[in-house]
Amino acid sequence: MANDLSSDAFVEFERVQKSYDGENLVVKDLNLTMPKGEFLTMLGPSGSGKTTCLMMLAGFETATHGEIKLDGISINNIPPHKRGIGMVFQNYALFPHMTIAENLSFPLEVRKIGKSDREAKVKRALDMVQMGEFGGRRPAQLSGGQQQRVALARALVFEPELVLMDEPLGALDKQLREHMQFEITNLAHDLGITTVYVTHDQTEALTMSDRVAVFNDGRIQQLAPPDALYEEPENSFVAQFIGENNTLLGTIKEISGETCLVQLDDGEVIDARPVNVSKVGERTLISIRPERVEIDTDRLGPNAHTIPAEVLEFIYMGDIFRTRLRVAGRDDFIIKTRNSQDQRKLKPGEQIRIGWMPRDCRALDA
Repeated sequence: MANDLSSDAFVEFERVQKSYDGENLVVKDLNLTMPKGEFLTMLGPSGSGKTTCLMMLAGFETATHGEIKLDGISINNIPPHKRGIGMVFQNYALFPHMTIAENLSFPLEVRKIGKSDREAKVKRALDMVQMGEFGGRRPAQLSGGQQQRVALARALVFEPELVLMDEPLGALDKQLREHMQFEITNLAHDLGITTVYVTHDQTEALTMSDRVAVFNDGRIQQLAPPDALYEEPENSFVAQFIGENNTLLGTIKEISGETCLVQLDDGEVIDARPVNVSKVGERTLISIRPERVEIDTDRLGPNAHTIPAEVLEFIYMGDIFRTRLRVAGRDDFIIKTRNSQDQRKLKPGEQIRIGWMPRDCRALDA
């Protein structure tokens, strides 16, 4: 899957493959282009190929086939330290015997930058991550969050044009992690740094990225901005991997333009939008987000199909109500409704009818 930014591509993967044993490909024919200044996240389950792609870009792994380019120049045979790429890992990888300032100074010394320049750059990088007063300490004297800030500063200190981050916030607690997500995103955009970020955390990917590449089985399943990825998944893997999602199985009964009729396996008929189904009789997996399901079916218009549901569980979550239903023989159908003054609190055992706008319900590959 490629996009149409190749004319101003800063990072380019062209037909890249990677195999460790000569037989099985962990990355399969990857085509990807990124413009300068983009924050792109590679998201996917363990073993999907996302970290391998990052390591090939860094130079720690070599591509079995294909070409990787940086600013139009092939970097396949350029060693990691000559690529001018900043790296941030989950385990910080700080030198324990050096002070924080010495840790930051090290990549500058390797690049033969003079002492006064080094000191100015180290100070600037530490100030950027609000760690200006900690230059004299050693890593062991800092908290995990502080060490991660230092690792980020060290990746930025030599002013790279490209920064790669591999699960950098995985070891932090939830509150600190969320705070660091905003800091990293703002810093990357303020400095105009091109960033490739690897995570298996969907929320992180959706909140931080300009675009997200969803990986599975060594391929990019979809490459899109976060809102498109969530609201317009192109296949059933993406629909189920990104965010919470209700799925129902059925068969295509009719297709006309932007709408299709689907007969669910229990016989009920619903409206959906055909995404990657094309003919009557085809099996399909229906995807509908919990917040797009309507319990007030009057809002759907006179011709909308609605289906019966039984309320199994009501969960009060403060800002939202989360209700679990039995729908078309499945007990795991979730709806989310906003906690507003006029909102109905459904009770277990209640029999209701539900529906949705056809555009919000996607008929995908089964």
